Amino acid sequence: MKKQISSALIYVAATALVSCSGTNGTEAGAKDSTGTSVDTTKYPPVETQKANTDYKPAFEGQTRIAGVKTATAFEGKVIAQGLKTPWGAANLPDGRLLVTQQKAGNMVIVDPNSGQVSAPITGLPKVDTDGQGGLLGITLDPDFATNRMVYWVFSEPVADGNHTSVGKGKLAADEKSVEGATVIYQALPTYKGKLHYGGRILFDKSGNLLVTTGERSDLETRPQAQDLKSALGKIIRITKDGKPAAGNPFESDKNARPEIYSYGHRNVQGLAFHPVTGDLWETEFGPRGGDELNLVKPGLNYGWPTITYGLEYSGKPIGTPIIQQKDGLEQPVYYWDPVLSPSGMTFYKGNRVPEWENNLFIGGLSSTHIARLVIKDNKVVGEERLLAKEGERFRDVIQGKDGALYAFTDAGKVYKIDKK
Repeated sequence: MKKQISSALIYVAATALVSCSGTNGTEAGAKDSTGTSVDTTKYPPVETQKANTDYKPAFEGQTRIAGVKTATAFEGKVIAQGLKTPWGAANLPDGRLLVTQQKAGNMVIVDPNSGQVSAPITGLPKVDTDGQGGLLGITLDPDFATNRMVYWVFSEPVADGNHTSVGKGKLAADEKSVEGATVIYQALPTYKGKLHYGGRILFDKSGNLLVTTGERSDLETRPQAQDLKSALGKIIRITKDGKPAAGNPFESDKNARPEIYSYGHRNVQGLAFHPVTGDLWETEFGPRGGDELNLVKPGLNYGWPTITYGLEYSGKPIGTPIIQQKDGLEQPVYYWDPVLSPSGMTFYKGNRVPEWENNLFIGGLSSTHIARLVIKDNKVVGEERLLAKEGERFRDVIQGKDGALYAFTDAGKVYKIDKK
């Protein structure tokens, strides 16, 4: 693939003046107990459109929180383009980016310094590219520098339908292929559908894999998000060999799949650990309204489809009864109505843009922007929209080895977002 560099559109943040006269009464640059820089100047909520519902939030600040603006001048510029539906990305040890191409069913390597995009990396199992399927999330083995092992999620075609599956293999020394690719996990039951595969994957501190699965969207599969005998609509935790990880919350329950970590999810496409607390956070798609940000704890039920802040795409309410809150079901820390369509996300760690430290950055698809969330004491206290003028569907956001953010769009562009 030819070298692709864009001279690019530049997005410069508003250089809002921040002072101790801010509405929260703290000094500029103040940090909370976790070291997070807290914005001191508040703005109206970034969402101004009418909500799809008149549902009331469970607590103040659960939706449409006050807006914030980055005080440091930054820019978002296209550093590579021409990728084929990039979906997930991971940092190689030298700072280059290993990227999955959803519909092509292969990977490429992007050099963020030159904009060079490699030839496709082959050797992967066949993917089902129908609908939302294809090659999805990716992560590297913690010991990649010595073993060169890569793990990925994909929609796997089988005789009776397909699965959300996990594969692993070794990136060849010449970086042209993946060697010994094998499927280590399939989210059962098999279903013949084309929607809601989930697809994010990352390693936890114990060296086990966390993987998200969707409930496959259709009315007949939707209830399986609540079924502990099904792997659909779950976050699962498995070993490098695809076995249930020790210490999982249902490992001793004969009526549950031992790989389940949490359940009651719709379609989780964002997954990240907080850099200070180590807490696991996720974002998932709601239907028409009701996209969620959740703080994930093992064994807990996140409610779908029993409770939701969204509607069917037809506009009809969901559930019998129609409720948004129920004892024993977790409330989202934050939700969006209208939707963000949240996909890949990352927490920012560093001081190149000081007020971003420990903030969460989420790629928005139909909303065509990147959402920046300021989180304090596990509550969202501010929201900002980045790169909204670009008109792109942002599929994934990661932080590079150089400290910059890198965002990948459905149109095949790679943006570098950093201090100007």
